[in-house]
Amino acid sequence: MLRQRIVTAAILAAIFFAALFGLSTRWFALFCLILLGGSAFEWAKLTRLDAPAAAVCAVCLVAAGAASLFVPGIDVTSAVPSTPAVIVCAIATVFWVTIAPAWIRSGWPTERRAIMLVLGAVLLCAMWLALVNLHARSPWLLLATLVIVWLADTGAYFSGRRFGRRKLAPAVSPAKSWEGVYGGIACVAIYALIVVMLAPVMAEHRLAVFACAVLLAALSVVGDLYESWLKRQAGVKDSGTLLPGHGGLLDRIDALMPVLPAATLLAAAMS
Repeated sequence: MLRQRIVTAAILAAIFFAALFGLSTRWFALFCLILLGGSAFEWAKLTRLDAPAAAVCAVCLVAAGAASLFVPGIDVTSAVPSTPAVIVCAIATVFWVTIAPAWIRSGWPTERRAIMLVLGAVLLCAMWLALVNLHARSPWLLLATLVIVWLADTGAYFSGRRFGRRKLAPAVSPAKSWEGVYGGIACVAIYALIVVMLAPVMAEHRLAVFACAVLLAALSVVGDLYESWLKRQAGVKDSGTLLPGHGGLLDRIDALMPVLPAATLLAAAMS
């Protein structure tokens, strides 16, 4: 199992980095539609749709994303986010900052399929639009944002295993602890300090960049917990089986869903 996980991770990393630095933003957007489609399929399955119906939902969402690349007057591949993209990212961010934490804390059910499907479409589209916009600004900016999520997750895992005592949300994800959260945020804080010291272009926004990185690290925890709640409600361990040894796509991008739209809005505000 460990070998399978390593092989899958290495292949995915090679493909992603080749796309990140080797494709133009328009082609990168089309590449990321694969991620959007697979994630939409898994989200629909978590609402208890059967595979054919879930596939139809995924195809419709991908088709809408592909069509948006060619709508006159709406350039989703621009470094300056279009008004529709800002609105979708803002709606998603408001959800992740306010509604999702309350949802997790209160244990609200996810039985209303239509609502959950619409919610999934909005949240996944916001993530895709954010991926495209951050890439248009700079592939390095997108990578720097992704590193925040990866460090928060890695730091939380190791600090949780070593120091974990107080459960974060035992009814949702029993393995997660507050100590793990603090460890993940500490790793991101150190990373942010290094970045602002080494990147002269950020000299004018050092404090803002540091604060944003910590905020995004905290948001990544919300995404992780919310997807865990969806799986618990659906009665499954993994969101899917698309990634050998890793479960599903949603299991790998859950923390990115809240972070990327928020990062897009913050980048636009500071530019």
